[in-house]
Amino acid sequence: MHGCPCGFLNDPTRECHCTPPQIQRYASRISGPLLDRIDIHLDVPAVKIPELRAPISSGGTAEPSATIRARVAAAREFQLARFAQEKIFCNAQMSTRQVGRFCALSADGERLLERALQRLALSARAHDRILKVARTIADIEASPTLAPAHLAEAIQYRSLDRTYWA
Repeated sequence: MHGCPCGFLNDPTRECHCTPPQIQRYASRISGPLLDRIDIHLDVPAVKIPELRAPISSGGTAEPSATIRARVAAAREFQLARFAQEKIFCNAQMSTRQVGRFCALSADGERLLERALQRLALSARAHDRILKVARTIADIEASPTLAPAHLAEAIQYRSLDRTYWA
């Protein structure tokens, strides 16, 4: 969704003329409980025309799709092996009990998550979803444990919680 009714909130090339109440009313069209069920929210800025036209191979730093595909396939294999006895096949399907079992946090991770939950007033559902996303990030990095960095990245993917409901 756009950030405001006109679609130009935070746009570097066009000015948004929406008032804060208009923006809040627009954002409230998606209820907190519905938003809570969406694992990843990102603010994606518009791509400039020259960037659309420039080929990636001309000095760009994009990672090749084949490399990304291989990393994702390896993460899926980790998940399949982890859940072989669980009757599920990916992190998104974990129950609350499985989240507790497979998403153990260090003391630093516990503090980070607790602070995020308090500051953003997140629900128990958001807590579990953050842990599932963090577990997936760790799997993509081939990490057997959840590091605070994985948790911090997963929390960052809750941008709409921070923007409109915090």
